Amino acid sequence: MNHAAPSAADAPPAAPAKLPFSTHWTLLLLLFVYTMSFTDRQIIGILMQPIKTEFGVSDTAMGLLSGLAFALFYSALGVPMARYADRANRRNFVAYCCGAWSAMTALCGMAVGFWTLALARVGVAVGEAGGTPPSLSMVADHYPKEKRGRAMSVYMLGPQLGIIFGLALGGWIAHHYGWRQAFIWMAIPGIVAAVLLRFTGVEPRRGAWESAQSSASASAAAESFGAVMRDLWQSKAFTRITVAGLMLGFAGYGIGVWTPSFLVRSHGLSLKDAGAAMGLLGGLAAVLGTLTAGWLSDKLAARDARWRLGVPVLGCALALPAGLAFYVLPAGASWTVGGLQVPHTIVAYLIFGITTVWWMAPVYAAMSDIVPAHRRTTAMAIFNLGLTMIGGGLGPLLIGIVSDLLEPRYGQEALRWSLALAMATYVVGIAAFVAAIRPYAAQVAMSPEGSVPGRLRSD
Repeated sequence: MNHAAPSAADAPPAAPAKLPFSTHWTLLLLLFVYTMSFTDRQIIGILMQPIKTEFGVSDTAMGLLSGLAFALFYSALGVPMARYADRANRRNFVAYCCGAWSAMTALCGMAVGFWTLALARVGVAVGEAGGTPPSLSMVADHYPKEKRGRAMSVYMLGPQLGIIFGLALGGWIAHHYGWRQAFIWMAIPGIVAAVLLRFTGVEPRRGAWESAQSSASASAAAESFGAVMRDLWQSKAFTRITVAGLMLGFAGYGIGVWTPSFLVRSHGLSLKDAGAAMGLLGGLAAVLGTLTAGWLSDKLAARDARWRLGVPVLGCALALPAGLAFYVLPAGASWTVGGLQVPHTIVAYLIFGITTVWWMAPVYAAMSDIVPAHRRTTAMAIFNLGLTMIGGGLGPLLIGIVSDLLEPRYGQEALRWSLALAMATYVVGIAAFVAAIRPYAAQVAMSPEGSVPGRLRSD
């Protein structure tokens, strides 16, 4: 992915003082779609306990249902769907996928047994496979490089808002009406999001903020998949960022799925209180962290582009001790807030929730910096393939397996120690981000778009 030095004619277009309303409206619609994607994906976390009880299955089986079964199909279809989206109307494609996965979420609530629920979850995975990479590509084409960190941070609110709706509201619905109704009710907003995006969103021009040289390369979209893979593999920045994402995704997906059950088992919370603690408190903390990371990475990268990855390093370093404290500290006293039981250890979880998401928006902005416009959807899909397979697939499954293995010794506390062990992946994530900083800086310096504020000299 090397580029020749840019000439004045190749300079990227200057960003206007004010972007049109349609740009921001489309970003909000993509956020709405992503929120529903994560809601439909993660709602099973708060429903694990009643589903397990009704169907009489083990933690390993529930980890398979919530993780690997979803991830296999999501990952297998993500890259071919992205290759299609790199040549098609991304707005329409994302809208149709959103409608499909929402319908399959409703079918989850109609499952008559464990395997029919698993098949419906596979349907959700197939639909969601076409959602995120084209959306990220659209965000990159809607916003100039110096504003992408903040734009990506708005889009990356999707998982956090999905946690709020999927866990807090999903837990409330399940508490009052049962887990089946939670699936069915949550499908409705997804249908609304699909319709709004299809008929009111704007498909941006590919490479709208790239240099003339880079934009011209977009006409080469017929290049082989092998050529794209070769260049991505040769990019040390891309491969090391991907390794970091795999490690953090492993912990993130596993924690998101199993923490409500941990609060029920180890802290004695009701399903409703666990959902509120994870959804409202944890979700709001993650919203704050996501917005902070986007703003901070844009601000610091304007001085030194290495901060695009420095912010994720800092976030992981702060999140590691906070997460360990939350899982290791024993159950004790709790507060009653608005009728909800909230354990004192939630303070550590709030710190963890704010800082653990500091890697997401800066990482996607960094990848937009080093991947040409006509390859972005494919590159994002390849990154998400690993993130979903290792994170979404193996994270919940392995945490469930380790919990089952530890149960003879630790009983209902086995899940606590399984989650604490998963925090070790943050150490590997930090190391991979640090290793990626220098090649990322060199690649930005060589790109035609490297002349915008924040361009770094190669070390």
